[in-house]
Amino acid sequence: MTPLLDIALLAWLLVLAAHITMTRDDRNAIVAFIAFGLLLGIGWVRLSAVDVALTEVAIGGGGTGLVLLGAEAHLRKCETSANLVGAAGKIGVALICAAVAAGLAFAVLSLPSPAPTLAPAAASSLDATGLGNPVTAVLLAYRALDTLLEKVVLLLTLIGIWSLASERNWGGIPNLLTVSVPAPLSYLARMLPPFGVVVGIYMFWVGADAPGGTFQAGTVLAAMWLLAMLAGLLPAPETGNLMLRLILVGGPALFLAIGFLGFAIASGFLAYPDDLAKPLIIAIEAALTLSVAATLALLVAGYAWKPPHHDR
Repeated sequence: MTPLLDIALLAWLLVLAAHITMTRDDRNAIVAFIAFGLLLGIGWVRLSAVDVALTEVAIGGGGTGLVLLGAEAHLRKCETSANLVGAAGKIGVALICAAVAAGLAFAVLSLPSPAPTLAPAAASSLDATGLGNPVTAVLLAYRALDTLLEKVVLLLTLIGIWSLASERNWGGIPNLLTVSVPAPLSYLARMLPPFGVVVGIYMFWVGADAPGGTFQAGTVLAAMWLLAMLAGLLPAPETGNLMLRLILVGGPALFLAIGFLGFAIASGFLAYPDDLAKPLIIAIEAALTLSVAATLALLVAGYAWKPPHHDR
């Protein structure tokens, strides 16, 4: 049955990919994209890449899908049906995508057999970090600078979205509308968050020794917060709130501070002493989980605005 499952999974992925590129309805394409991300997560599980699967489902399908749905809703408000891309443009984009796909396929098929890997070297040094999950060890120890920059880029993206607000609206609440909430969404928003928060905390905590981690946990927590805000159970926070901004910058700031601390207690920037490596990494991940959760939720919520009666 396993080969049949893999063949069926591949067939569904191809069908969804074709549907996404050919449908003329934006919302239909986005929903199919979210389904594609979920199925792709199952594909990564079949390849024994559980960490990649969790990230794909949380970020690739869920987080990105929510951002696309929000963008589609804002575009629909503009009530424009102008087709800015003609037939020649669509053909050009299709050819570029086909060329990129062919180039990636050629690169993968050209790899020597067995493929070159640093996995044995990383695994041999895993005990020095005290971590049982090699993915977390690579991201927070061996490639810590890349991980730090990723979090900074995420924060800069949020600042870019907030900058779309007018000067009068700067510091107001995100433009997240909660009118006409369907009854199923309201019920789900009351029942799901307690379980979602527990799952998010669990994914953060086990990330040091098992599949999970900051991005996956942060995405789950962000989804629970967004669900409550969309259902009108929690108000959207003011973007000028000091505590909110401290949470947003707290993760990258702690990461950077511990990185510079490495000059004094270890061999250099972003280096950890052997007996403190795991506690320091867990502290960084805890702060980053809150920062990522807040950042992802506010990315979906959009830029700030102030109602007419709001105090300036």
